[in-house]
Amino acid sequence: MIATPPENLAFAYLSTPAGEAVAMWDNQVNLRVFDWAGFEQRTYRLLALAYGPVEPKRAPIPKPLCDALSAYFDGEFTALDSIPCTTGGTLFQRLVWAALREIPAGTTLSYGALARQIGRPKAIRAVGLANGANPIGLIVPCHRVIGADGSLTGYAGGIERKNWLLRHEGVTLN
Repeated sequence: MIATPPENLAFAYLSTPAGEAVAMWDNQVNLRVFDWAGFEQRTYRLLALAYGPVEPKRAPIPKPLCDALSAYFDGEFTALDSIPCTTGGTLFQRLVWAALREIPAGTTLSYGALARQIGRPKAIRAVGLANGANPIGLIVPCHRVIGADGSLTGYAGGIERKNWLLRHEGVTLN
């Protein structure tokens, strides 16, 4: 399903304690993408699936977005809640992504628990696929979803980064 492409899509790279990231936003400063540098092919594939061909322009990151991300990395985890996000995606994907934003920092949820939370208890695999198609990682915190046995399962930014983010948020891992 292709949504209306965002107007004046812009992007910037930013350094974080978890590594270099790329953020993309529209002309209303709605975040459209947050991903890790080195995964740009994935980023552009997700953008093309959601909006068709897009050509973002490099620009300085808007101060409110930069401030919220800096605050998160400084330990103010709720700072991410203030970042407005807009995504394409299917209705089911957007349902999963909205539920992801409800997982508080410092906690994790299994794919099965997330499926039950959205009222689709048998859709565990579909929840996993929607989680993996999330274009706004970190802010839509797909890193907080783990295996039913407590294991760290797939993360588009790499398991080591997922581990770092969870520990940063205070999650004790086995």
